[in-house]
Amino acid sequence: MSSPASPRPPAASHQPHVAASTRLPEITLPMLLLSVVLAAVLAAANAYLGLFAGTTVSAAIPASVLSMAVFKLFGGGNILQNNGVQTAASAGESVAAGAIFTLPALILLGAWDHFDYLQTTMICALGGLLGVLFTVPLRRALIIEQPLMFPEGVATAEVLKVGERGGSGAKYIGIAAAIGGAFKMATAGIKLFPESAGQAFMGGGSPAYVGTTLSPALIAVGYIVGLNAAVVIFLGGALNALVVVPAWGLFNDIPAAVTAEWNADTDVVAASFNFIRGSYTRYIRVGTMLVGGLWALVKLRGPLARGIRSGMAAYQKGRAGGGAEVLRTERDIPMNVIVLIALVAAIPVFALFRHFTGGNLGVSAAMTGFVLIAGFLFSAVAAYMAGLVGSSNNPISGVTIATVLTASLLLVALGVHGVGGPIAAIVVGAVVACAAAIGGDNMQDLKAGHLLGSTPYKLQIMQIVGAVGGALVMAPVLNLLHTSYVIGSDKLTAPQASLMASVSFGVFEGGLPWLMVGIGAAIAVVVILVDLALEKAGSSFRIPVMALAVGIYLPVDLTLPIFAGGMIAYAMKRRFTRTGVSGDDAETRERHGLLFGAGLITGEALMGIALAFPIGIAQDTEVMALLDPAEHDWLKFPGLLALGTVGYLMYRVCIARPAATTTA
Repeated sequence: MSSPASPRPPAASHQPHVAASTRLPEITLPMLLLSVVLAAVLAAANAYLGLFAGTTVSAAIPASVLSMAVFKLFGGGNILQNNGVQTAASAGESVAAGAIFTLPALILLGAWDHFDYLQTTMICALGGLLGVLFTVPLRRALIIEQPLMFPEGVATAEVLKVGERGGSGAKYIGIAAAIGGAFKMATAGIKLFPESAGQAFMGGGSPAYVGTTLSPALIAVGYIVGLNAAVVIFLGGALNALVVVPAWGLFNDIPAAVTAEWNADTDVVAASFNFIRGSYTRYIRVGTMLVGGLWALVKLRGPLARGIRSGMAAYQKGRAGGGAEVLRTERDIPMNVIVLIALVAAIPVFALFRHFTGGNLGVSAAMTGFVLIAGFLFSAVAAYMAGLVGSSNNPISGVTIATVLTASLLLVALGVHGVGGPIAAIVVGAVVACAAAIGGDNMQDLKAGHLLGSTPYKLQIMQIVGAVGGALVMAPVLNLLHTSYVIGSDKLTAPQASLMASVSFGVFEGGLPWLMVGIGAAIAVVVILVDLALEKAGSSFRIPVMALAVGIYLPVDLTLPIFAGGMIAYAMKRRFTRTGVSGDDAETRERHGLLFGAGLITGEALMGIALAFPIGIAQDTEVMALLDPAEHDWLKFPGLLALGTVGYLMYRVCIARPAATTTA
């Protein structure tokens, strides 16, 4: 597989699964109803997961599986309709991610004591709508002009194709899904072993940490994105955990209550590591994301401009009577419609800011303009990162931090002070976060549509349906969770929202560690210069700054299994070279690995969402636990052995000789 660090040129011979000349029903009333229901349910489940664990689960593959099951039960549906349903469900989940990473900060800041239905729904729906509009030129830029892997989009397409045709290829998804689901149940459900296995230790007088999340799905992501991107992501995580955090500990004082117990208690060493990473070095990623995001936009300026121009050309051709020349599989929402809807959407956005800024018309107008510009730019950044590492691992909260920080600085420059400043910055961040989450997650769906042969504008309509469906349930879901658990408590920590509140409050009240932000920016500049040198030298290995920024943002636990997946892909290719496997034979074996990876992602995602319900009802994460991994540290060893076994099994699937009757 090619690494997204050096994208392949667009293939002129690309043939979608459903030919452009074939016309199948793509939007029907039953699928619209199913889409709204799935969007609302998956948005609600992910709202809880995000507030509790700080992460969400991509709904694309689970929604695909559920859609196929429902349509099969009632005897209808085709592959493009199933893709439309999962697209809408993904949009609902994306809106949930944008909302939970930002809006709870208003509770933590004391601005809200509950989630007002109208305001919450408007923020989520407007952000989601803008995100859909911004994906139109991004589709052309990132899927056609500069094709990235979009691993979950590729996996979703394979899941839908196998579900349509059946055949022995389905066994790879089925077996792997069972493994992924069982693994998630073992770690997050019955607690046979911990969700991560790591060790904090003292390195040169300062705490450091190495470890891995026990997640087969992350191994699958690494396999799909390839070795180059997997290596760079891992380097970012290792840089933070093994260099930056220990260096901070050497030159700064750590609370005496912690240091006094270092030699006696390893858990305290881990706590001190988390203290440094959570209180200080996390701001390095803010600087890295800012510079990396701006550089990504600079590099994408050509494809983005061409995408906009081609969209306008398609619209003009259609008005001139040349619409027949535009393939069905290349028809987006017309650019003039996009501009018109965006301008109309700006009116309620302006009204929102007028409310939150106490009626200040000038500031409201400035922030409305900022939302439109930042929403588009950060949607592009989020979409690019999703192309690298997928949606489940896409650091939307990092993009949102950059938005909140920039918005806070702009508000200060406009003369906004007092409690109104952080509140307005959070609202800006919420709208942009919803847009960026749509831009990242739904580019996976548009990638799947590109491979399957969906009509782009119909998928974009389904995205709007899903975004609105998710927005409609956000306020009651968040109020229910706040009433049951209390946002900010140990039971519902809302880690991203807490960081947003800290950043916005820090800008207005002081105390933001600007040195850490500056170090992150400097790291990004150095990486960009190194990557340019590698490009000039014609190196096959590249260091894309956004991949490194993603790695710095993510805990090293998450980057290690991604690296392992990349190594499996590399080992597979080396094996093919040594044994002379090539052509259709190599492609078939590689596809079997892809199907197996898609199954791992499917099983883990479905089980992750399923577990949210009993945990939420019981208000207890240990409700199904048979053991307590915290009290039995040895449990991490069988967990590591089990994860290694899954990785080896994936490698064997990739290199196994296909049976003569196998249908991939």
